[in-house]
Amino acid sequence: MKTLTIIPSRLSATRLPGKPLLKINNLSIISHVFKKAEEANIGEVIVATEDQEIVDDVTKNGGKAILTSKNHKTGTDRIYEALQKANTKDVDLIMNLQGDEPAINIEDIISLNKKMINNQSKIGTLAAKIKDLKDLENKNIVKVITTKNLKEDQFYKAKTFLRHAVNINNIYHHIGIYCYSVETLKRFVELKQSKNEIENRLEQLRALDNNIDINVALAKSSPIGVDTEEDYLALKKIMEYKVQ
Repeated sequence: MKTLTIIPSRLSATRLPGKPLLKINNLSIISHVFKKAEEANIGEVIVATEDQEIVDDVTKNGGKAILTSKNHKTGTDRIYEALQKANTKDVDLIMNLQGDEPAINIEDIISLNKKMINNQSKIGTLAAKIKDLKDLENKNIVKVITTKNLKEDQFYKAKTFLRHAVNINNIYHHIGIYCYSVETLKRFVELKQSKNEIENRLEQLRALDNNIDINVALAKSSPIGVDTEEDYLALKKIMEYKVQ
């Protein structure tokens, strides 16, 4: 099966404008993510963006980027446009990586891709164990409840995703990476946004509301996403220290 990785990215993030082009070790965050995706070696990698500056940065650093419309409501719509514009033939799976997680574990990307192929799943995603119970109340950390306790070799279904939760069985820190079969991605973007999705600001609920299963793989760790300046400075410190 053939996988295409698409990384949606845009400059107009509300909490940290210009985020994709912030530098760590003299390389932009978006180019770090691109290089991680290439290292996973599961197929071609493309950045999908509405900003020419991101296209320029990615291509300057040896990557491939596609300019998309500025009118997309969600990152998934942007990915679908990039898929249509890409000249990649016979793609079976689309891996959607977040453009603000330069510390993503390469093994987790490879593991998700393998599980999608072996289980012929419609949508797959990742989750990590919750280490700090305060995360349950943190609305910026999305949680997923699975049908069974996740183990490394399992790929159980998600029951629901939520922002605020109590400590219950089979609840995990959701990592916003998705892998779709091409047919499921096409179906997903044609569906209307569900009430549940809009109220919770969680796009994945649209799939569950339309009876599309999402399988969840256990990640080795939860990467630090860059949502705020504090996140950026903390991650910069970690990644630059590793290089020394």
